[in-house]
Amino acid sequence: MQTRKLGRSNLEVSALGFGCMGLSSGYGPAVEKEHGIKVIRAAVDLGVTFFDTAEVYGPFVNEELVGEALAPFRDRVVIATKFGFKIEGGKQAGLDSRPEHIREVVEASLKRLKTDHIDLLYQHRVDPAVPIEDVAGTVKELIGAGKVRHFGLSEAGVQVIRRAHAVQPVTALQSEYSLWWREPEAEILPTLEELGIGFVPFSPLGRGFLTGKLDETTTFDSTDIRSTVPRFTAENRKANQVLVELLGQIAGQKHATPARVALAWLLARKPWIVPIPGTTKLHRLEENVGAAAVELTAADLQEIETAVAQITVQGARYSEAAQKMVNR
Repeated sequence: MQTRKLGRSNLEVSALGFGCMGLSSGYGPAVEKEHGIKVIRAAVDLGVTFFDTAEVYGPFVNEELVGEALAPFRDRVVIATKFGFKIEGGKQAGLDSRPEHIREVVEASLKRLKTDHIDLLYQHRVDPAVPIEDVAGTVKELIGAGKVRHFGLSEAGVQVIRRAHAVQPVTALQSEYSLWWREPEAEILPTLEELGIGFVPFSPLGRGFLTGKLDETTTFDSTDIRSTVPRFTAENRKANQVLVELLGQIAGQKHATPARVALAWLLARKPWIVPIPGTTKLHRLEENVGAAAVELTAADLQEIETAVAQITVQGARYSEAAQKMVNR
């Protein structure tokens, strides 16, 4: 697989990364550990070198899974993890980016990941109770100590990005971005380009919706976050099907699948964008990785743009509680 550099940093990763969250949480019950290891190692075999996890996924078990799965390949993969949540009784309990907490989380993450350094450390969500300068300064110290290599932010707004970057250069911003969530195009992407920061879109397949495998009859487990997301009500799924149909038409022309076209569209946006689709299925992993070989011409991109401009996606992308933790 081709590689890309995240912004102006020297962090080089595969053009497509792998989001590991869904193996342990977020989309229903966790997979069996052996299966999770098999999927992650299959990604390595397919050329993926960029793996994304966080202490809050599980909590903790996803980092343990990633650490065990990647231990044999540690010298040729890039591991990204995150801090920023308070975890009590095995559950997420608000935000916490106090410097002392960041240091505690890093020490614990290093043990779970079976490594002596974290390649890319993100603040998972902006904590309004802690100045971003203090957060960036703490990560800068950890970089100086050799425990962290690069600093990242997640779901941060332009002002926070600028303030953090002034203290410790930000290598990457991770936020949701796809054909059905294009908000970052207004202010975020121009700022990242100006500052030389890479962009790592999560949910690049619209939490599975853009694959064409979900419709209004699909049911979700009670532990699946889509069961609480307004955009995934049966009514909104039915209304949003028009976007999937569009992708299907273009995929047919390219002899590809809707998922591959959706990912190829992201790759074509900027050379410093690295999507991180996740899956629990080996055949879906192969499908996603194949997107790197799909070339969309300028005419293809214009066709997509013209068609999508006529579609209004229905439903908010987050529940009210989750939206409150997005800094814009």
